[in-house]
Amino acid sequence: MTSNNWYRIDNVAKVFLASVSKRDTRSFRVSCILKEDIDSAILQEAVLMAIQDRPQVQVRIRRGVFWHYIEDTDIIPVVSEESDRVCPPLYDPAKAMLHYKVTYFGKRINLELFHALTDGTGGLEFLNILVLHYLKLKYPGKYGDVALHSGASADDLSQDSYRQFFGNMSLSRSSKKNAYHPGGFKLPYDQLQFFEIHMPVDQILPRAKSIGVSLTSFLGAAWMMAIRDEMPPRRRNKPVTVSLPVNLRKYYPSHTARNFFNNVNVTHVFDRDITLEELALEFDSTLKSQLSEESIKKQMDNYETMEYVAPVRAVPLFIKQLVVRTVTRITDKKVSMVLSNLGIQKPPCEVEDAIENYNGFCSSSNLFSTIFSYKNDLTLGVSSPYSNTAVVKNLVRGLADSGIEIRVYATEVVR
Repeated sequence: MTSNNWYRIDNVAKVFLASVSKRDTRSFRVSCILKEDIDSAILQEAVLMAIQDRPQVQVRIRRGVFWHYIEDTDIIPVVSEESDRVCPPLYDPAKAMLHYKVTYFGKRINLELFHALTDGTGGLEFLNILVLHYLKLKYPGKYGDVALHSGASADDLSQDSYRQFFGNMSLSRSSKKNAYHPGGFKLPYDQLQFFEIHMPVDQILPRAKSIGVSLTSFLGAAWMMAIRDEMPPRRRNKPVTVSLPVNLRKYYPSHTARNFFNNVNVTHVFDRDITLEELALEFDSTLKSQLSEESIKKQMDNYETMEYVAPVRAVPLFIKQLVVRTVTRITDKKVSMVLSNLGIQKPPCEVEDAIENYNGFCSSSNLFSTIFSYKNDLTLGVSSPYSNTAVVKNLVRGLADSGIEIRVYATEVVR
């Protein structure tokens, strides 16, 4: 049974719904690693408590005539030990299902979410709420006074902030060239492989500071150099483009638990010799110019306009999805990889001693890397659809050769 509460999905969610596939499930995972093995019964109880704080995840996505919509559902989440692939399919229009999943393995709590529900920031907020409830249940009285809430109302958390802050009537087209795509042949059976790369913050952050760039720009440039080293010489006239999701809550007064991000692109053509330091400075300058409020608003107004054009509103859903899917494929060709910095993780200080680390992955049709920092551990969660692992090896080798201690873990794939 479902309630009569329903609302329209945001425009970013429409892209995810139109472009979901067996390989790119449009799901992402955020994980918290504790310092002791997980008790499944307590975790189950904690999930039921967490969804009272974030009822925005307790929904089903339904198909309408012109757009998808979201309605509340009373489907009960069931915790299980991890056994499925990372970033599993969490949307099937023919099934009544939740679009998130909580699993555990050893000391790790995994929260998998369909990206149409929320973005990385919203996912991490829900994960931290879940972890706090788990610790309160596991240790009654120890964390009783600890709270984790932004103070936002239910309406604020459910707000479509794209509609709230954007939407001028102007359309523009991107004229950027197709980017170089590393990796060659893709894995069979719509598989992805995942790499978890760890390094000390106090070893890599001084490298970025010595150049005068952000950690994101330093790592973005390092990824570009790793891609360059894999490029055949005859293809070095192709641009290498890194797409970076930007949390728009940093620019607009929004507490939404739904999607509220934008992608900005940094591009370089390796038509001359360049050092990592020079490229990092160029990357940082380009990124800062893209992150001005004026630049972001112009991009988002153009994107949000889609919903308000009358002929578009009247087109049946299946035609809209064909158009969005085609545009998404064209856009993907202009991107070499995605680099998403989820930032420094700051759970309540009272629970820090119970938490070992955080990490996460995102499904993708391209190379995709997340960045997490917790205490002195910086973690890259790399998703790749390619059988060739040269780019990842180049990145690790380059960082290791500069004196940074690197640990790498990888999933097995069926060849």
